[in-house]
Formats: sequence, C-alpha cells, structure tokens
Amino acid sequence: MNVRRLIPTAALATAVALGAAALTACSGASAAGSGKDGKLDVMASFYPMQFLAERIGKDHVKVESLTKPGVEPHDLEITPQQTGKLGEADLVLYLKTLQPAVDKAVEQTPAKNVVDAAALTKLEVHGASGHDHAEDEADHGHSHGESGEDPHVWLDPVKYAEIAKGVGAALEKADPDHSADYKKNTDDLVAELTALDTEFKDGLKNTATKTFITTHSAFGYLSARYELDQEGISGVDPESEPTPARMKELQDVAKKDNVTTVFFEALASDKTAKSLARDTGLKTDVLDPVEGITDASQGADYFAIMRSNLKNLQKALGNK
Repeated sequence: MNVRRLIPTAALATAVALGAAALTACSGASAAGSGKDGKLDVMASFYPMQFLAERIGKDHVKVESLTKPGVEPHDLEITPQQTGKLGEADLVLYLKTLQPAVDKAVEQTPAKNVVDAAALTKLEVHGASGHDHAEDEADHGHSHGESGEDPHVWLDPVKYAEIAKGVGAALEKADPDHSADYKKNTDDLVAELTALDTEFKDGLKNTATKTFITTHSAFGYLSARYELDQEGISGVDPESEPTPARMKELQDVAKKDNVTTVFFEALASDKTAKSLARDTGLKTDVLDPVEGITDASQGADYFAIMRSNLKNLQKALGNK
C-alpha cells in the first residue's frame, strides 16, 4: 500500500521530536481537556493504542477507539462521523501502515496533536517464516507499506514499552497540568511490560521446538525477540486457504521441526487452521495478535491475553 506522510497545513505546526517519536501539534494548542467533563479527548485507532492511552491517561483522559470490538483492524473503514471526531480530538494516537483508512483520515484531519506510534520505535521487515525478508510477504502475510515493514510491534513487550514512553510524553505535552501523573503511569506500565518480557524470555528459553505455524503472520517481532520461528499460512487474510504448494511446505516443516500445533486467532475463523491440522495430524490452538478484545478473547486486557499466548506457546513448543 502507498503510505503518504502527514501533509502540513496552516492549522498544523512543524513536527516536534519526541526522542524517536513523531508528534504533530497545532501551534498554540494548549487547550487540553476540551471535553465537557474536563478530560483530554483521545481518539485511538485500535485496541493496542487505546490500551496505552487508558493505562497512561487514566482518570485524566476519555478514550475512544476507531475500531470497534470484533472488527478486523486491517479492513477498517472510517465513517464521516469518525473523521469529524478525529479533527475535534485533543490527541489522536494511531500506528501508520496498519490501517490504510486511518492513515488517509489522519492526513486530512487538522487534529490538535497526532502521534504515530510507528515512529516511536524501529519497525522491521518480517516474512511469513519470521525471518527478516520481505519476498514472502505478499503471499504469506500482510503487505505493509512500500518497504514491507511489519507494524505488529505491540506483540514485542520491549518495543511496546518504547511506544508507551512516547505516548506518555505526548500526553504530558498535550496536558502539562497532569504531566506528573502521566510520567508515573508511564513508568508503571513500562515496568509491567519489562516484567512481561522477562516472563516470555524465561518461559520460552527451553522448548522442544522453536517453530510454530499460524494462520496470521503477525508474530514476527515476538518470534525475533524470543528466538522462535513463525511459519505463516498463505494469504493476507487469516481465514484464507493455503495453496497446495504451501500445504506441502508446511507439512515438511511440521515433520522436520516437530511442530505440534497450528494456531489461529480469536477474531477469525479456525477453518483454515483445522483444515491444515487435519491434513498434517496436528492440534489447533489460539495465538491472539491482540488487535481487539471480545468475549471470545482469552483475557480481558493486553497483559492477560499475552500471558495466555505464552501459556499456549509453551504447550505447543514443548516447554521443558
């Protein structure tokens, strides 16, 4: 997909560096808490951004997500009403290249403060097999932007912590009266994410195999962080059917690397996973990309779902 840079307008000031962040602010915009309740109005593009805003902002913010529960984030379409809300928000938090409709709406919206989470950490290229190559991306995973960079950074607790720091700094800038609270909440969240990273590192250190198969090639960062090998089923859609050639390839991988499980995600059908599992004699289980929360999710928030993912990976990989 072609992703354009934010287009500066008369209503927008020049970009202000937030470490590695890209924060765009209206000149003279200090009217934080423009909502009737005095809280900072935050528009988040989808759940991982919403979670950060809520955990760091707490009582000082009112957060609304553009992506409703149960909606596949990659295919989101923006309504005129939502576009209007973007322009009225005190802070817009999104992740460029993940949702084309959001990227377009943000470009056209003179919001007070706009934070691109993708600019708060370093994006990398991950193919379907979890390696840093893009040649398989079009066939076996999501195609993201001109460079093929993978936007699923929140699935790496270390990178998610980097983004959290940038979001905290953005909230401090947008609402300086409560900067001390934002800083404390950011520090607390980063500490939790650091602890989660340690749990994954220790929990996946000794496993019988390092390879897992998933219908959604969203776990490149997680695989790279914890030295695992992700094998994604073909197609940009988590529910798409694998080609016969890919099926044979995955059968060979499963046999060679002692794979036991084909993972599917909570927000998508398990049809493809069950089809592959049936043909390869494997089990199925959930590996959640944490793109949204529903009643079907294996947890009520980011941390709970990530710990469920860890447990499911340990079981599938043969934790020793």
